[in-house]
Amino acid sequence: MRTMFGLPEHVVYATAGVWALLALATALVLFLRWRRPGHYDELVSRTASWWWMIGAFTLAIVLDTTVAIVFLAFISYLALKEYLSLIPTRRIDRGLLLFAYLAIPIQYYWAATDWYGMFIVFVPVWLFLFFPALMALRGDTKGFLAAVGTLSWGLMLTVFCLSHMAMLLVLGASHNPVAGGVGLLFFLVVLTQFNDVAQYTWGKLFGCHKVTPNVSPKKTWEGLIGGVLTTTALAAVLGPYLTPMDHTWSAAAGAVLGIAGFLGDITISAVKRDLGVKDTGGLIPGHGGILDRIDSLTYAAPAFFHFFRHFFAS
Repeated sequence: MRTMFGLPEHVVYATAGVWALLALATALVLFLRWRRPGHYDELVSRTASWWWMIGAFTLAIVLDTTVAIVFLAFISYLALKEYLSLIPTRRIDRGLLLFAYLAIPIQYYWAATDWYGMFIVFVPVWLFLFFPALMALRGDTKGFLAAVGTLSWGLMLTVFCLSHMAMLLVLGASHNPVAGGVGLLFFLVVLTQFNDVAQYTWGKLFGCHKVTPNVSPKKTWEGLIGGVLTTTALAAVLGPYLTPMDHTWSAAAGAVLGIAGFLGDITISAVKRDLGVKDTGGLIPGHGGILDRIDSLTYAAPAFFHFFRHFFAS
C-alpha cells in the first residue's frame, strides 16, 4: 500500500477529488441562485454545510488513527447530547445520564483496541441490562418503561451504531491492503453522504410518488431508486481503489449503503415528527443539528461494517 502525506495514496486522490467536486458544485449552485434568486436557497445552505463537514472529516483522517477515533467519539457525544436534549426525561433519571455519556469513551475504547467481543455486546447487552436495573433501584415506576426505552434506543443509535465507523477504521488496517482502514471509512462516509444528495436531487427532478408521506413527505420512490442506483454505480467505480472489493462486490456494498442510508434518514425523521421539531439542533449552519446530518450513517455504518466483516474479514 503506497502512502502520500501519511495517508494511503488512493485516499489522498479520492479526497482531492471530493474537494474538487465540492468546489464545482458550489460554483454551480451559486450560478443557479444568481439566475433564479430565491429558488435554490436550500441547496445553497446544504452546500455550505458540506464545506464544514468535509473539512472536519479531512482533518480527522489526515492525522493519525487515534485522533480519528477521538473525533468519531466526539461525533457520538454530540449526537447523544442532542438526542437527550430532545427527548422527555424524568427528573429522577437525570443523574443517570452521566453513565450514558461515560458509555462513549468505553465503547470507543473497545473499537480502538479491536476488542470485537466487548464492542458488540457492551451497549446491546450490558448497558441494556444496567440502566433498567439502576432505574428500578431508584424506586420511581411512573414513566419507567418509556424512560428505559428512549434511553436504551438512544444509546444504540448514537453510541453503538455510530461506533461502527471506528471499528471499521481499525478492522481495515489489517483487512484492506488497498487503502487500509481510512479507505473503508472514506468509502462509507462519502458514499453515504453522496447517496443523500443523489436521492434529494433525483427526487427534486422526477419525484412524484411518496414513499412515507406521513414521515418524510419529500421522500419519493423516484428519488430513492435513482439515488440507490447512482450510489451503486459510484461504489462500483470507487470500491476497487479504496477497498479489497472488486467492482461487483463494491456495487453490492453501494446498494447496501443506499438502502440503509434511506432507512436511517426516515427513522430520524419519524423521531422528529413524534417530538414536533423540524431540526434536531442548530450546530451545523444551514442543516440543523448533528443528527440531521448523520442520520443516514446511524444505519449505514453498522450495515456496511457487518457486510464487509462477514464477506471479507471473517
